[in-house]
Amino acid sequence: MLNATERSSEIFETAQRYIPGGVSSANRRVEPNLTFTRAEGAYIYEADGQRYIDYHAAFGPAILGHCHPEVNRRVAATLDRIDLIGAGAGELEAQLAQKIVEHVPSAEKTLFCNSGSEATYSALRVARAATGRRKLIKFQGCYHGWHDAVAMNVISSAAKIGQRDLLSAGMTPEVVEDTLVLRFNDVEELTRVIERRGDEIAAVILEPIPHNIGTVMPHDAFLRRMRDLTAAHGIVLIFDEVVTGFRHTLGGYQAVAGVTPDLTTMGKAIANGFPLAALCGRADLLDRCGPDGDVFFAGTFNAHPVGVAASLATIDILERPGSYEHLFGLGERMRAGMTMLIDRYGIQATSTGFGSVFVTYFMSAPIDDYDDLLRNDVAAFVRFRREMITRGVYMLPVNLKRNHVSLAHTVQDIDTTLEAAEDVLKQMR
Repeated sequence: MLNATERSSEIFETAQRYIPGGVSSANRRVEPNLTFTRAEGAYIYEADGQRYIDYHAAFGPAILGHCHPEVNRRVAATLDRIDLIGAGAGELEAQLAQKIVEHVPSAEKTLFCNSGSEATYSALRVARAATGRRKLIKFQGCYHGWHDAVAMNVISSAAKIGQRDLLSAGMTPEVVEDTLVLRFNDVEELTRVIERRGDEIAAVILEPIPHNIGTVMPHDAFLRRMRDLTAAHGIVLIFDEVVTGFRHTLGGYQAVAGVTPDLTTMGKAIANGFPLAALCGRADLLDRCGPDGDVFFAGTFNAHPVGVAASLATIDILERPGSYEHLFGLGERMRAGMTMLIDRYGIQATSTGFGSVFVTYFMSAPIDDYDDLLRNDVAAFVRFRREMITRGVYMLPVNLKRNHVSLAHTVQDIDTTLEAAEDVLKQMR
């Protein structure tokens, strides 16, 4: 087992004295408790200087790689000219909104905030205002932030399937009761519930690819039936593309799938690690959030010039020919290489993912919904990742978490990773 260095341990001990649990976000506390003090491109460096190839990417934002020089230069130049004003329209904000409308199929207008949770909270508020209804549908395995309406049924135990599995104490029972949890990719259940209760339901919200449990690919028939049903019953369809937005093309996964929701939330990769999130979609819905509308949307730090400048720079880079070909090519090289190693050593595992996201489950196919993932060998999954860390490859050692390739990764990085994986899988066999 890899242990943290003396310097990492010292930093963590200090943090624990002043921060509950030593971290400001619960899912950052993982074993081993390494402290990273530098990041550059595809690499992160522990406090003692040890370098790791990084596939965690802070849960996905670093699509270009860490501390990208062009992004950082754009941010620095912006800060030399302007900081937070808090009055009137922002020049950069208007430019970024125009870019998002150009790229994202559902986006007729756009609003900016600071986190995915803020964006999904606002999307649900808009949906309830527009429909006059209270009920929501989410899907087992999808994560949409920390607020009461959706903070439930993500990585649940088998015993909790089919009932509400809350992520936190202190949630409001009346809010929780308004959320219906369905099985991902289950067309029959979706049809049955909406046809029976459609006049109660304000919104259906989902990750079009549930990346918070690795990668479960949506069936085309599931997404299309969902679009048809929600349109027929006046339900607002929300694609939570906080993970998939910009990572699977600038238009998000909706552009890949050819299914256009009413509202879209984005975050993470849209500013390459700087804090920024967006809510975009139909103009008639978004206009309700304007100063003359009836849905309150506000925030001191919304559309902060730092995040907006970083996003504009990120878009400029991702618009260049070959950017997504590079990302998708490396992702496929990793998935194919892992499949070859799994077959070579007779490991019960499945290498899957999409685009620049990859994950190796320690189970056999099929993988169509969260229930399938209950077959994943959690001990093997976590052991594999901890062993990879000892070999200089950082994959978050937590069950079902995905990995990310960035534009900064190279073919050599992938091949080095596969060499380390072969060594680990030989041992695990």
